[in-house]
Amino acid sequence: MNDAVLIADHLSAGYGKRVIQHDLNFAIQRGEVFVIMGGSGCGKSTLLRHLIGLQAPLGGRMLFNGEDFWAQPEARRSELQQDFGVLYQNAALWGAMTLRENICLPLETYRPKLSRAELDELAALKLSLVGLGGCDELYPAELSGGMRKRAALARALALDPQVLFFDEPSAGLDPISSMALDELILQLRDSLGSSIVLVTHELPSIFAVADTCLFLDAQAGTQLALGPPAELLAHGPQVVQRFLRRDTHLAKEAP
Repeated sequence: MNDAVLIADHLSAGYGKRVIQHDLNFAIQRGEVFVIMGGSGCGKSTLLRHLIGLQAPLGGRMLFNGEDFWAQPEARRSELQQDFGVLYQNAALWGAMTLRENICLPLETYRPKLSRAELDELAALKLSLVGLGGCDELYPAELSGGMRKRAALARALALDPQVLFFDEPSAGLDPISSMALDELILQLRDSLGSSIVLVTHELPSIFAVADTCLFLDAQAGTQLALGPPAELLAHGPQVVQRFLRRDTHLAKEAP
């Protein structure tokens, strides 16, 4: 854990007085792809909300670069969040804005000294990184589902985040587009050195990109396993092995 960028220390996830997951303990290393997985309703997206700073956990600590994130004043939390990039499940692009304008929005908010030319250049660069070079003036409605996800990813990259969070990125995508997004995630990890946190239950993505997997169980209300997917497939608890063997073909091909 010496090179951990984000640590959950006895974290409890939930809403109000309802605890969905308790006693979560894990560390996300710099430059790794960390997958949060489990069945529907187990609390994956709830945990993600705590990790990206949208909602305080019900207990425990979240350490970002050694700082207790939720113990900081709001102004400091806002500063720390600039190192988080988030790709939401529905892409969440502003429909009335071009792709360039969507990407420039966080830059204008957090980098107010940049000139118009610098903003436009950075937007073009981020779009090129995700394979959308030359699409600056297109609107979200003019894009396919896979292209919208890529455009949203370009916006998530605007501030050069240390950690990129993905909430069910393959949702609504055909298998080919989903595979292309997985490949892009690995390319960005390798080229930018960012840590990737991926919430998904999709086996193809899990086996394609994950370095480490955290398995959340709805019935137990806590984590049941933590480790590389191949290791969990071979030696994890039975419920985790069943989850990872839902597609026999994929399980046989797993490294």
